[in-house]
Amino acid sequence: MRNVVIKIALLCVLWCGATHANQIENVRIWPAPENTRVVFDLRDTPDYSYFTIYDTKPYRLVIDFNHTKLGTDLSKISNESLLIHKIRTSTPKNANSTRIVLELSDKIEATVFPLAANDRYGERLVLDLPGRSIERRTQALTVEQLKERKVTVAIDAGHGGDDPGSIGPRGTYEKHVVLKIAKALADIINQDSAMQAYLIRSGDYYVGLKERTRKAEEIKADLLVSIHADAFTSPQPRGASVWVLSTRRANNEMGRLLEDKERLSDVLGGVDMTVGEDDTYGYISKTFLDLSMGHAMSTGYEMAKEVIAEMKQVAHMHKHEPQHASLAVLTSGNVPSMLIETGFISNPQEEQLLLTNKHQQQLARAMYQGIRNYFQRRPPDGTLFATQRSSTHIVRSGESLSVLAQRYNTTVKAIKERNGLTSNVLHVGQKLEIPSS
Repeated sequence: MRNVVIKIALLCVLWCGATHANQIENVRIWPAPENTRVVFDLRDTPDYSYFTIYDTKPYRLVIDFNHTKLGTDLSKISNESLLIHKIRTSTPKNANSTRIVLELSDKIEATVFPLAANDRYGERLVLDLPGRSIERRTQALTVEQLKERKVTVAIDAGHGGDDPGSIGPRGTYEKHVVLKIAKALADIINQDSAMQAYLIRSGDYYVGLKERTRKAEEIKADLLVSIHADAFTSPQPRGASVWVLSTRRANNEMGRLLEDKERLSDVLGGVDMTVGEDDTYGYISKTFLDLSMGHAMSTGYEMAKEVIAEMKQVAHMHKHEPQHASLAVLTSGNVPSMLIETGFISNPQEEQLLLTNKHQQQLARAMYQGIRNYFQRRPPDGTLFATQRSSTHIVRSGESLSVLAQRYNTTVKAIKERNGLTSNVLHVGQKLEIPSS
């Protein structure tokens, strides 16, 4: 009899322990302009069901986690989404489950799906809620919407949301640094009467790699520039570099690491990365490898050289020529593009430098000047760069190229290129065309 009692007691212990086999360890809310993502981090694979209550307000999305207990304080969760008024618990359907309620601003058709654990995150349950989630910044106008045709630059701050990018020795997230630089670049461009900027990502949320190029194409951008911070397995490498699209896998270690890192971004961001069987290069579809990309690739390369020429004046360069890699974020056949690595966040000194506002502004200014130099030299048809007339100047005694560049708010390089000059020597009475600023 005693043995029977012991066995029953053991079974009770085992059964009681199994009632909460899983646990919600954290909840994260990532609002983006067009949707909000809610992520439940769990100890084990989620066992769940959900339903909506949309007949009365507040509108509610209810999720039941079976055999799961709540291990985090919902009141301390950061929520800046316009779609979610409140996240709370409610009476569970049984003693072994947890019920989470999201009070919503509208009747929303949510997409709910699990994500398997990877090397950075454990098991997750993801809710994607479509709809305007944050206040929109002023967006770039399309070519058709513009009264005057400005050069439009789409600026992509890499990573975001669940994907932090590389992490520095002091815990600095790449996604935060590059967003600050991207916003600084956008501000500088928008101060130029001949240009306008469009931020692909304006906050801490993830945008799929293919979606980034799609957004640039939608506004018919003249350029897509993707901003990142490099990393390596050791702390020694340092310096900035500029990458352009190649239709082949990179032939050096840094390029392969960058390609692999890009693949990881979509995995961490929870984006489907299924690639067709006919994808020869493992990530870039053959449809991108036609002749329509020739102009975009060559333009991206020439522009990258201009940006490198400016960046080397404010930053140490890891590479002094544009580098090539098969990067999905650069695969638009219509929009010239480049990816800028602002430095090695894995290098302790550069990590500290990238955190300073002064260096962020210097990098942004150098990127802007390089981009502007290219468009001033080769303006797209119909843009203000193309239609603005140059001034004519007759050289007088004591004048130099630097004096004229300052007077007309342009650069020595631009004056020399416009007039085909090979030296800085001027002669009294010489006629020069001065490019407009």
